[in-house]
Parts: sequence; C-alpha cells; structure tokens
Amino acid sequence: MSKILVIDDKLDNLISMKALLKSIIPEYKIITAQNGTEGLEKAVRELPDTILLDIHMPGMDGYEVCQRLKSNHNTEHIPVVMVTAVRIDSESRVKGLEIGADMYISKPLNAQEFASQIRVMLRIKKAEDKLRSEKDILEEMVQRKTEKLKKTEEGTIIAIARIIGVKDPYISGHQERVSQLATEIAKDMNFSKEQIEGVKISAMVHDIGKIEIPSEILSKPGKITDIEYGLIQRHATTGYEILKEIDYPWPIAEIVYQHHERIDGSGYPRGLKGEEIMPEARIIAVADVVEAMSSHRPYRSALGIEIALEEISSNKGILYDHNVVNACLEIFENKHFKFKVIKSRYTHNR
Repeated sequence: MSKILVIDDKLDNLISMKALLKSIIPEYKIITAQNGTEGLEKAVRELPDTILLDIHMPGMDGYEVCQRLKSNHNTEHIPVVMVTAVRIDSESRVKGLEIGADMYISKPLNAQEFASQIRVMLRIKKAEDKLRSEKDILEEMVQRKTEKLKKTEEGTIIAIARIIGVKDPYISGHQERVSQLATEIAKDMNFSKEQIEGVKISAMVHDIGKIEIPSEILSKPGKITDIEYGLIQRHATTGYEILKEIDYPWPIAEIVYQHHERIDGSGYPRGLKGEEIMPEARIIAVADVVEAMSSHRPYRSALGIEIALEEISSNKGILYDHNVVNACLEIFENKHFKFKVIKSRYTHNR
C-alpha cells in the first residue's frame, strides 16, 4: 500500500494534516511521527512514498532529519517536502535544498495547491522507482553476461593450456599446479578479486610458449646443451607472441612474458628488475620455481618442498620478491598448503 509520512512536533498539526491528506488521496496510508527520531525510525521501517517534514521542531529540527534521510541508502530516494508556518528567507531555503529537500510548502495550506504539489511528489517517486527497478534489472543482466563471458574466457584459457598437454603432460600438470599456488599467494597478499583471477589464468598458460620446443628437448633425460637451453628460454617470448593479440580483461600476455624475470635483473628475456616486473609475474615466478623443484621431471627426481622453499628463502629479495616469498612460506608453513592431485588427461606413446 502506498504511504505518506508526516513528521511534526505538534499533535494538532498532525491531525489536521492527516485529515487533509485523507480527503485528497484516500487511497494512501498516512503515517505520523511527533519528533525527528521517531520520524527517522518510521521512514526506515515503512519506506513511505513521500515525507512531509516540519522544519521547526525541538531537539532534532527538520534540516537535520532531512540530512539524515538523504544520507541513508534506504531512504535517500524518498521525496522530502519541508513544511513551515514561518516565512523563511532564501538562505534557509537554499540550505534545505542543498541537503536534499525536494520542495517547500508554507502554512496556512491552500488545499488545492497542496494537493497538486503532493501529487507531483508522488509522480516523481513513482517514476524514480520505475527507473531504479529498470536499472537494477539492467545491472543484473550485465552482471550475468559478464560472469558468462568470464567463464567463457577462462574456459578458452584452460583449453589453450591443455593444448600443450597433448605434447607434454608434465608441462600441463605443472601449469595447473603453479596456478593453484600462485592463486593462494595472491589471496594471502590481499590482491583484489580481479588481480587474483588474472594471476590464476596467467599461471594456467605461463608455459604455453613451450609448444614450439621439440618434444625430445622437453623430455630429455640428460643434460641439455647451450643451444637447447636457448630454445627453452625463448618460451617466454613465444608465449607473449601467442597471447598478445587476444583481448582479455587481464594483461596475460605481459605477465607470461615476465614470469622468468628476476628481481636483480638476472632473468630473461628482457633483464627486467625490481618494480619493472609486474606483481602478478613476481608471484608466478615464485610459484613456478617451487612447483618445478618439488615435482618429478624426466631429467631428475623431485627435490621436495623443503628444498624448494629453501631456494626461495635464500634468494628472497635477490631473485624473488621479498613479499611474495613471505606469502608463499606463510601458506605452506602456517596454512598447510598442498598441491591438489591432477589426473593426467593424456598418455605418452612410448
């Protein structure tokens, strides 16, 4: 049921105002309050369509009540009509309008004029309610579309990541485990939701550039040559070239490009150092090293988590970002992080 709230400290004013409103708009429920505090409570509880507010009240006057109404998310959209029996100057009117009052009405009231003014306020409220409802519907639709798009983009990234799994299952599993660890590090470092998602997705494809490296080099059991190592080092650049033309919400290509850079500038391919390296790339660099050292590879047995954590600890602030290393140690030592088991989707034909 539509409602109008009348706030006035004088009982006789409330009775006469209620009677007048009932004669003008009988279909509306008229609610009354005798002071500012009671008025605010009823405004929040009842959410009326319009509020008629007396200016001169003891304790909390109409200006303060109006200001509080307009600063409350639940009541800010309710039209407020300031009612006064005293002629007020333009400065006072401006004050009321600046804090959110929608209209001034002076007593004694002209019934016909008063009725027209109230109906205007009610029409405004109805129109604004419709606009807000349509806006909420539109925002919900946009949100659903955005979520669907993100899922599609993530699915595409995962598909890209798994392409390399056809060539080398070790790399496929490595990328997924690096993504697990990098995501937890980003969370521990209080990255934003969007940044965490960017870290997660970038880590899923950080080694995609290895798709151009011959399989016999990737799975070579013995020591590789300098030429072979040079080919492997190209994977960061190749990954960048593969991903740079794809329009994602995150700078995935650049993060992949930088994941082998080191804080002291000794990394590759561009020798970036310190703050030149993106925070997301610094996280993936640490997660990459920890996962690689702790896992089995064709050319060596797993070294274990302890050795991997010792590596990043001893090179904290030298090769690896100080804060990233601390976060990584925290989630292993105090949050008991463990890599999730990933079932291989591929088999080798030996």
